[in-house]
Amino acid sequence: MAASSMRFIFIILTFVTVGMIFGALLQLAFIRRLEESSGANSSLTRIQHLNGGISYWDDKEASVLRLGYVKPEVVSWSPRIIVFHNFLSAEECDYLRAISKPRLEVSTVVDARTGKGIKSKVRTSSGMFLTAEEREYPMIQAIEKRISVYAQVPVENGERVQVLRYEKNQFYRPHHDYFSDTFNLKYGGQRVATILMYLSDNVEGGETYFPKAGSGECSCGGKMAKGLCVKPNKGDAVLFWSMGLDGKSDPNSLHGGCEVLSGEKWSATKWMRQSATI
Repeated sequence: MAASSMRFIFIILTFVTVGMIFGALLQLAFIRRLEESSGANSSLTRIQHLNGGISYWDDKEASVLRLGYVKPEVVSWSPRIIVFHNFLSAEECDYLRAISKPRLEVSTVVDARTGKGIKSKVRTSSGMFLTAEEREYPMIQAIEKRISVYAQVPVENGERVQVLRYEKNQFYRPHHDYFSDTFNLKYGGQRVATILMYLSDNVEGGETYFPKAGSGECSCGGKMAKGLCVKPNKGDAVLFWSMGLDGKSDPNSLHGGCEVLSGEKWSATKWMRQSATI
């Protein structure tokens, strides 16, 4: 009787064990099919945590967008200002400075009457524009695509990147990026947004200053001023909108570059228009 009971229990346990194994195999097969259909089995799932960010091993799209590294911070809603920390890699910053340095010229401002660039005491930096050929370089294309995705503005609506260098005592007085002349509106319409990318570190002063943002005070070139200031940290970028949600030019987007107290401030500027410029 005891032997018979033991055999019965053994058969039951065997049946249960086989059923569990079979069920587990079916579940694994189901998960595998889901992964294959969703692309989750791609290199995107192989991640490595580095310095609080995420490095995607082989996924080119993730690499171009610096997913896991770029950290957005909304600093103002009126005007709309977002700081993207770690927007550029150190290599990208150094690359932009290297290709720009031999071609720097005294910066100009737009003449409201003619729409042409003229020298002015309100802007004392030096700069240059990337050429149409340079826009085809892989690293430049990656940066422009990243700008397009994070700003939600098509690549073709962007003007050519301008690289700027501010040396000690240099600055850019507060101004608006939108046009007040009709000449420049012929090529892509009004400027809707601007992104400033910082390419150097160890800079004292040189903040990007928004006099009409916020209700507090900030340090602008070593002096306290009303408004909001963004420090030029290498790799960071600040995106702000020259047009409001109503589609009209936003006077609160007034901004300037504070005086550099020491070091060199390098930045790259990308203006974005209402329609295609290329």
